[in-house]
Amino acid sequence: MTDRRDSGRMGLIAEFDIDCDALPLTGVAAAVPEATLALELQYNHGERPMFIVTVTGGAHRALETAIDDAVDVADWTRIGESGETRRYQAVPALSFEEQLGDSLDDLAGLEALATADAIIERIEVRRGGWRQTGWFADRDAFGRFASFWRRNAGFGLRRLARDGDPEPPGEGLTDRQDEALRTAYELGYFDIPRGATLREVADELGITASSTSERLRRAQTRLIAETVATTWPPLPN
Repeated sequence: MTDRRDSGRMGLIAEFDIDCDALPLTGVAAAVPEATLALELQYNHGERPMFIVTVTGGAHRALETAIDDAVDVADWTRIGESGETRRYQAVPALSFEEQLGDSLDDLAGLEALATADAIIERIEVRRGGWRQTGWFADRDAFGRFASFWRRNAGFGLRRLARDGDPEPPGEGLTDRQDEALRTAYELGYFDIPRGATLREVADELGITASSTSERLRRAQTRLIAETVATTWPPLPN
């Protein structure tokens, strides 16, 4: 790892979604959507890091049946529980290549990310992928993560902040902006040619066309600003 004390680089804290249903335990998350699954990987267990899973909510029996049925879990043990939270240790059934080889073309690139100047602080397993929160030494380190997943699966930036900021990572899109953007996308508003008019998107949202236009502009501006801030080189002076 690089010593950053005198480097002048500014670190980043980011939350982002990786859309890849081949990632471990996504099938469990899909089977019990009302449960929240947080995953830790214990890399001191050879080629197949042990899964430590913290589950909040969801029916116990449904969750454990889903783990039993998971193709990527060979064996598991419930370590303990407190209220609605349970902790499990699971032994992977698949190697790194077996888990992801059919879905990712660049496995070597994924292995290289393990040496990046970054710490992944949290992995939330979701239907269809993972939501990760991580600390990155600089824009280049985060850019490598973002670029890899954009090339190989899907990547969606949710929140972003610089380390040292007095506030936690930014709020990303508001719920209304997210709803407007998703609705417009699903109706084909961004297609070429357009599959829906602004008025049709507005009618679906139940608001005026001018309000819809403003929400879409604000959402797009925020997404572009966050992407430019982290993955594009700075403009020359």
